[in-house]
Amino acid sequence: MPLSSPTRRLVIVVRADPVICGHSGEARNLAEVAITRGFDDVRIVTWPIPTLQAAGLPLKPLDAVLPYSDGITVERPDPVGDYKVPDARFYGGIVGRLVELFTDGVPTVAMSLYLTPHATAVADAVAVARASGLPTDVTTIAEAVGSDITNVVRTSVEEQLFGAAAQVFTTYLGQDHCVAVSQFTKDLIVESAEAIDARHGTAFAAMCRARVDISYPAIDSRQFTDLDRSRLDAVLARRGLRDDGYVLFLSRVTKAKGVDDLIDGYAASHARERVPLVIAGTGPEAPALRARAAASSCADRIVFFDDVDDDEKTFLMAGSTAYVLASKPRPEFVETFGIALVEKMLAGGGPVITTATGGIPEAVGDHALIVPVADPMSIAQALDDAIMRTSPAERAQRAAAAREFAMQFDRINVFDRLFARVDPTTAAA
Repeated sequence: MPLSSPTRRLVIVVRADPVICGHSGEARNLAEVAITRGFDDVRIVTWPIPTLQAAGLPLKPLDAVLPYSDGITVERPDPVGDYKVPDARFYGGIVGRLVELFTDGVPTVAMSLYLTPHATAVADAVAVARASGLPTDVTTIAEAVGSDITNVVRTSVEEQLFGAAAQVFTTYLGQDHCVAVSQFTKDLIVESAEAIDARHGTAFAAMCRARVDISYPAIDSRQFTDLDRSRLDAVLARRGLRDDGYVLFLSRVTKAKGVDDLIDGYAASHARERVPLVIAGTGPEAPALRARAAASSCADRIVFFDDVDDDEKTFLMAGSTAYVLASKPRPEFVETFGIALVEKMLAGGGPVITTATGGIPEAVGDHALIVPVADPMSIAQALDDAIMRTSPAERAQRAAAAREFAMQFDRINVFDRLFARVDPTTAAA
């Protein structure tokens, strides 16, 4: 093998940038740490951008996606063939590329974020690679990020689709290492498996209980803690904002994020008289929520930003008087961790106001103002408490404690804990 050939490879299969999703950021963060931990070839294998657009996923502006470090390659395999089954064609492209990466002689760790379809793609590629007779040295990690269970498996349980649920569990448990993004997610996995077992006499729950570990999402703390404060005022001024001068929502604009409750709660608060509300993000509910805001009693105090890049996001979080994510369970989505909440706590500024939905308590600990789900009046009270009744010294003390708690989710800490189990030869620099 030529000296220039890689010696250790990490492959991450995920919906990557420009998708607005915490797990696209997690993939980036794991990749960046891997380059410092002895992996000299890191591949993020994902979907072509037109496919992401066609799926209706919220996407960042392409020119706003930050570059990756040397040694990290983003691959977007083209579809295979021209028959009229688009999903199969693109899936075939991804599986085919993974087979090539698994059979070129480089020892590889392959990690999938989302079981459906990414863990399935990895499993299919490993089976093909080994059947080829070519040397194959692959260790697999499957990460259940939440919607795998809250959407796919739960639907299978509720609609008695045994085969679909069995496929997800079998694929998941067939990986070398199984992890979930929170204890809440693992509990959901076990609960769903128990429902399948009770109905069909299978034994998925016991295997999930024994084999699934917790690996929290990896977050680049430096992006939020090493903020250039000299730029803060200038960045905010371009948006017509000032430091400590607005309430912020920054996430995907969907029903499950509780933006409707935030708009109503803000309109009912006294804090509206002191600071405006900024809703930053894109998503399918944006038009309806813009209309809701326009019809509210404080329409002139609510602004929407749909073009925030990763760099500006940090400043918006740091400069906010309060950050609100009023998540609520929906059939299509439950907040299984709360990456944006951790990012806000790392950035500093005013307090986080959120709900105890899903895995959010694991993300925030005792460092957030918790309000009931779907309760705008409680949001109004929390905003008034945080903005009108808390001294600057109190807020600074709370912000420091929140940042200290959030550091456990730093990407280096998460990567090292995960790979201590997966690949003990990986040593911290």
